[in-house]
Amino acid sequence: MEPIHSSRADADRDQESEKKVRSPSNLLAFRDVGFITRNALRPVRLQLELLKPELIQNEENIKSTIAVFGSARIPSPEDSDYMMQKAEDKLKQSPDDPEVLREVNILKSLAKKTKYYQEARKFSQLVSQACQKDSTCDHVVVTGGGPGIMEAANRGAYEIGAKSIGLNITLPFEQEANAYITPELCFKFHYFAIRKMHFLLRAKALVVFPGGFGTFDELFETLTLIQTHKMKYVPVILFGREFWSQAVNFDFLVQEGVISPKDLDLFSYVETAEEAWEQLTSYFKNGDPPNQEDDL
Repeated sequence: MEPIHSSRADADRDQESEKKVRSPSNLLAFRDVGFITRNALRPVRLQLELLKPELIQNEENIKSTIAVFGSARIPSPEDSDYMMQKAEDKLKQSPDDPEVLREVNILKSLAKKTKYYQEARKFSQLVSQACQKDSTCDHVVVTGGGPGIMEAANRGAYEIGAKSIGLNITLPFEQEANAYITPELCFKFHYFAIRKMHFLLRAKALVVFPGGFGTFDELFETLTLIQTHKMKYVPVILFGREFWSQAVNFDFLVQEGVISPKDLDLFSYVETAEEAWEQLTSYFKNGDPPNQEDDL
């Protein structure tokens, strides 16, 4: 009886067949990039993006995660010093150029936020050291996999020899995978929706640093899912009360009647990594609130 060949073996043989019959129709369907990227195959691609990270995280024994969001543009202190030096040199050459002045002012603002890079790094170290023991990987830090705050959180875990996850996305700019993600847990997505679902599937908490549109998108989608009971309650911690109170006037939303006063209890503010971890350990110790459904 002819043995049943694996898909991998057939794919290897398909490469040889490809040399003889040079037509995409002769390729196995899952090796035909032109076919798999057709609009009609979008449901298949969505399913693959959902399944691949799920299966690999199961294999890597990832039990739960803590999602860390924040700006890709907030630099490390060493990068900030280099960027400021370049900007100051340009300012000396063109002291009256409004574009140069604007660039320097923006860099000065970002330089003030390098403290958040350090806090994200420290927070990841605290979490990873406390939760990754033996083969059990609880509360593994997961980020968007890019630079800035994401890099800082992956870096903190890397520096103590712990695992961390990066959920990267293909963009025409800004989003190269940082060097500190555990290689086996560095995933790449095409669809924002599936990527955001993976942020929350195992999440036991959400920690949010100052950021822009992407950070706001991730934060408010999570708050909406919790508010509407479409996902199980998890703590949402915002780093930097001064930034968030200016960026979003939550009290105004309450006054205008577009959110409920109790919605303000869906998140809290912290300033340091130690404060954030203390809040989370207290929450984990007391357990989840009752009657929470996980419908994500």
